[in-house]
Amino acid sequence: MLDVRPPSPLPECGPRPRPPIANLEADPETVMTSPRPLLLALALVAGCAAPGEPDTDPLADHVVVDLTHAYDADTIYWPTAEGFRLQIDARGWTEGGFYYEANSFCTAEHGGTHIDAPVHFAEGRRALDEVPLEQLVGPGVVVDVAEACARDRDHRVTTAELQAWEREHGPIPDGAIVLLRTGFGRFWPDRERYLGTAERGAGAVAKLHFPGLHPDAARWLATERSIGAVGLDTASIDHGPSTGFEAHCILFEANVPALENVAHLDRLPARGFSVLALPMKIRGGSGGPVRIAALLPR
Repeated sequence: MLDVRPPSPLPECGPRPRPPIANLEADPETVMTSPRPLLLALALVAGCAAPGEPDTDPLADHVVVDLTHAYDADTIYWPTAEGFRLQIDARGWTEGGFYYEANSFCTAEHGGTHIDAPVHFAEGRRALDEVPLEQLVGPGVVVDVAEACARDRDHRVTTAELQAWEREHGPIPDGAIVLLRTGFGRFWPDRERYLGTAERGAGAVAKLHFPGLHPDAARWLATERSIGAVGLDTASIDHGPSTGFEAHCILFEANVPALENVAHLDRLPARGFSVLALPMKIRGGSGGPVRIAALLPR
């Protein structure tokens, strides 16, 4: 018989004490251009054809790139947060003759590859379960600022850098998920190189050094462009030394969520691909783990 005795409880999780889509008919390279491709993208993940599409392999014409770090004992969290914990509840062959595994896990909302819901820094704005899927599935763009971040690990991505990207690649599409490649993803999971310090606890927060988004650039994205979300390959949308988390506040007041600790941005082109960022649907959550995939035409 399968042992159904309740497992021993996990230790309590500690709190984390730190504070309409237009089409793109003029851009043939963009995969996601309207609600119909949104359905196609979801169908790709589900492994079935969208309505009206031939019943063939939905990924035959696409390459899928996983932009997610796995959760384990090495996953990077904010210095004041508890890390990811996995407890084995059952593992092995049962008396019934079948193999069985089951685990329990404990995690802070904001660690690893995760999403910040707007309510994280903006009272009354959307919680995680309230973020529309249309904001989490859309055309992706990668703004590569790795050279600037290599010169200054506290670099904040500027409006000028975003506008320079547009001059080279065209306007940021409506509904886009804007991904900032700082180059710091290559340091994962080395906490000292990735965060600027390997220390933990409240005293480590003042020693954080990594790139982020300048508040002026956050305001420009939120007011001058109609984007779905912003993401980057560091631990926070604000740079490490931030104490006011202004980029968070500006984006979230506009109900624009943020994706943090995004993986493998070096595998993506500047544009011409789709992004699916589907989080755990936590009712009332301020954030949570997210599985992010990019779909590139072959």
